[in-house]
Amino acid sequence: MRLRLKFILFVFILHLILILLSLRLLREYRLLFMGVEILILVSVVVSIYLYKSFIHPLNLISAGIESLKDKDFNTKFVKVGQRDMDDLIEVYNRMIDELRTERVKLKEQHYFLNKLINASPSGIIVLDFEGRISHLNPAALSLLNSGGEDVIGKRLIEIKGILPRRLGQLGDGESAIMNIDGLHSYKCRKSHFLDRGFQHHFIMIEELTEEILKTEKRAYGKVIRMMSHEVSNSIGAINSILSSSLNYKDQLNAEDKADFENAVKVAIERNSRLSQFMTNFTDVVKIPLPDKEPCDLNKILSSVEVLMGPLCESSNIKLTMELTGHPFPVDIDPRQLEQVVVNIVKNSIESIGENGGILVRLENAPAKRLLIRDNGKGIPEDIQKNIFTPFFSTKKDGQGIGLTVIREILMNHGFDFSLDTKADGNTDFSIWFEKRRL
Repeated sequence: MRLRLKFILFVFILHLILILLSLRLLREYRLLFMGVEILILVSVVVSIYLYKSFIHPLNLISAGIESLKDKDFNTKFVKVGQRDMDDLIEVYNRMIDELRTERVKLKEQHYFLNKLINASPSGIIVLDFEGRISHLNPAALSLLNSGGEDVIGKRLIEIKGILPRRLGQLGDGESAIMNIDGLHSYKCRKSHFLDRGFQHHFIMIEELTEEILKTEKRAYGKVIRMMSHEVSNSIGAINSILSSSLNYKDQLNAEDKADFENAVKVAIERNSRLSQFMTNFTDVVKIPLPDKEPCDLNKILSSVEVLMGPLCESSNIKLTMELTGHPFPVDIDPRQLEQVVVNIVKNSIESIGENGGILVRLENAPAKRLLIRDNGKGIPEDIQKNIFTPFFSTKKDGQGIGLTVIREILMNHGFDFSLDTKADGNTDFSIWFEKRRL
């Protein structure tokens, strides 16, 4: 029962009892009865006044409570001229002002933080207390490469890809540099914060790929130029001396003449090979910037098919070209991109050996892409992280030049690319000519 109803019921019963008692005075004490009735009437008037004075603060308190429930911090009360009530109204109004100020401040901070997170080039993933993704910024969504998959509400280990799986293995406070697919490197750190008493984790992902590659290129470029200069100067002088030494062969005994001439020629040939070896490395450093022009990629791939077709046939490898029935325009340096495709197909042939298949396909959706797929030996996971490391090779006599040249040309073009072995055993080399749509 509400307090106001209790008050009304109490006043009603009290005055009813007084009226009943006063009726007993009506016959014998009429004047006294009239006086009592007047007092009862005055009591009723006073009770009504007290009721209004008592209920009005309750109404204000109820209205204030409803405003707080509705999170309306703009409603304020006007003083009514009663000291106790005015004190209560003053406290309430001051509390509302402080709540409104704090709420506006928190909203501004929250808005600024969201803008800052969304604009950050670093990926930020916020997890709930169960370890599920509750929020992530556009940079993180792009890095997760979810392929359009809705990742909100999922655990990192439930998302396809190497990076999400490795991020899911990070411990609280742990920091690590992760190399993915041999090309992309990320600095990742996992930490936590408290929200309403619950512990939430967040992960920051900073891409180091461009910075590392620039530093790496400056380092090996300087070393190669220095080595090439020294080797070329030395080889030229040594070959000149060796060639001059052949003029003295006629002064030797007949039985020593052939051995001498053969030894000198072997040394000259070996020096020439060493010179070519250094030239291969120098060519990587001297790759010119692409001279881009609009090209139909169908024509370039048709030329590659004519060039590499006989080599595939000799190894019983089926080369399949899935070209578009309409122009596939891209802004590229046609000579450089043709060299890239030739190198990729050549690597696929070497991976297969004999009796296999290579698929070259152009795709327009979800983004413009060139896919080169083979069913060769595949890339072991322990080698995957090093495949685009300059001059890294798993071949016995390999120099690691091919993939380094491919990497430099595609990066100079500004194209994203990847090379990995899928779960079905096929190895895909993908080149995206526009930003991937996630």
